[in-house]
Amino acid sequence: MLEKEEILIFLIFLLIFPGFIWQGIYLPKDQSSSEEKLFRIERGENLFQIAKNLEEEDLIKSKFWFNFYILMKGAQRKLQAGDYLFNSSMSVGEITKKIISGDIAKEKITIIEGWDLKQIGSYLENKGIAGAEELDKKRPELEGYLFPDTYWIKKGESLEEIIEKMKANFQKKTKGLKITPEILIMASLLEKEVKTKEDKELVSGILWKRLENNIPLQVDATITYITGKKTIRISKEDIQIDSPYNTYKYLGLPKGPICNPGLESILASIYPKDSPYWYYLSVPGGKTIFSETLEEHNIAKAKYLK
Repeated sequence: MLEKEEILIFLIFLLIFPGFIWQGIYLPKDQSSSEEKLFRIERGENLFQIAKNLEEEDLIKSKFWFNFYILMKGAQRKLQAGDYLFNSSMSVGEITKKIISGDIAKEKITIIEGWDLKQIGSYLENKGIAGAEELDKKRPELEGYLFPDTYWIKKGESLEEIIEKMKANFQKKTKGLKITPEILIMASLLEKEVKTKEDKELVSGILWKRLENNIPLQVDATITYITGKKTIRISKEDIQIDSPYNTYKYLGLPKGPICNPGLESILASIYPKDSPYWYYLSVPGGKTIFSETLEEHNIAKAKYLK
């Protein structure tokens, strides 16, 4: 009789135990929770320390099931250090998967087409990543080469690591294109001066033509790059500033790029469009007025820049 009872208890255990496993591993502590917590695994922490910390942070029901699951998978040596975003609506299985794969917390940053290094530096500092002054010091070597795009960065990632990502993305996006310093400088002018693809191609044709004929480019954006003013109106004093970026005072392209251009501007620099125009005027609202003669250009300025 005792043997039958023991067999019965054993069978009941076999039926019930999978349910315990399911609840402990695959059902989260709180399915309705949406609050994310930053959870840190220090280098050198073992399985039992991690499980204890997860339980204390109310991210899992019990450290027992976390330990059981990891040991069952034989993954105790695969747990990776780092900062992770978890919430209590995640199961032990989901949390484990992130830790084993090293899916650490990341933040999205977006670098806008046409931003210069000062703007990028200010943006990164607002995100808690110091480096505005450091970026400004590296202007001659970096301006133009930090590709505008959306990036996912790890928590605590250094400025140098972020810069390398942007430079690598520049190489990837411009692969197969003949990028010379002159092409990139021209692209940066187009990025700041006009908005549409068609206008960029036309202005590219105008500026390359002016260079070939030893006519000053007179690009207003090079002046605002020097002064830092956020205006399309350039004063007589501004155009007298002695700077290698002043395209009113000096013939040729400026010393270097004045911003970090997008691919559309780079392509427009490489593939300019021929036209009878020699002048253009960017007016409020983003429209571009093209003129064949200086007289037409001056009339346009009087009309649109009152």
